[in-house]
Amino acid sequence: MIQVKALSKRYGDLQAVDRISFEVREGEIYGLLGPNGAGKTTTLSMVSGLLQPDEGSVLYGGVDLATDPLGVKQDLGVVPQEVALYEELTARENLRFWGGLYGLGGAKLKEAVNAGLDLVGLTGRADDKVKTFSGGMKRRLNLSMGLVHRPRVVMMDEPTVGIDPQARANILDVIRDIVKAGTTVLYTTHYLEEAEEFCDRIAIMDHGKILAEGTLDELKRMLGEGEIVTVRGTFDPDRARDDLQELDSVHVISADENQLVLSAAGDGAGAVKLLSKILDGGLDVDGVSIQPPSLNGLFLKLTGRELRD
Repeated sequence: MIQVKALSKRYGDLQAVDRISFEVREGEIYGLLGPNGAGKTTTLSMVSGLLQPDEGSVLYGGVDLATDPLGVKQDLGVVPQEVALYEELTARENLRFWGGLYGLGGAKLKEAVNAGLDLVGLTGRADDKVKTFSGGMKRRLNLSMGLVHRPRVVMMDEPTVGIDPQARANILDVIRDIVKAGTTVLYTTHYLEEAEEFCDRIAIMDHGKILAEGTLDELKRMLGEGEIVTVRGTFDPDRARDDLQELDSVHVISADENQLVLSAAGDGAGAVKLLSKILDGGLDVDGVSIQPPSLNGLFLKLTGRELRD
């Protein structure tokens, strides 16, 4: 459905997106997972045609976005991270305005507006001004505005950021429903739980690059069966690295003066050996955490830091 090839974008000295390539299959939820500043929003802006890339191409069903932008965008919906609503208008008026921009009119527009309100559970507040809505309600209306013209493909940039768990669950349920009906979704998030439970395939991004890609099971297999052990304290990084890498079951991922990140293989046995070595070695340790194979563990292995850092 979507093919992204060697896409790049630079702002001055900052390489925001660095020659990334990926493919989104029809009818799936493809997630771009990464911390703030990873390049997710810039990527989405280029893939949706809102931002011109410095290099690379984006194809929809084999059609190049650069050669037929209007044709592609007719089948494309965008749900931005920043809520794009007119506060003095009602929910119905907002949807009617955006539906008109997508070329809907008359009975089709009325039907689309009613369906959009029903989809996100706002029929009962349809004629209330948006300024009276809660944050979660605004997010739901923002989502509906990107879907009002029933696009084949929808770009969603952190659509659940800053809202309560119930509102987040409602939005995710709506997205699952549209995917069941055949819509393809490209979805950005920095929430590990969303990516793990929600996305069919995931690309882990950091500093403008895709570090790993696949289903959740495929990504966990990249980490292996080992556990990620994070040791916090005060260390001589070189000495700690020399002491710990002598263990066959341990791989030192990163080491600095305040934190060691290590991979310990062997169904917990490696972690036990590692902890024994740490305690026997007299390292100044403030705390130790052990994580089973997970997306956060994979991010740690790839970058030496947690996704939440």
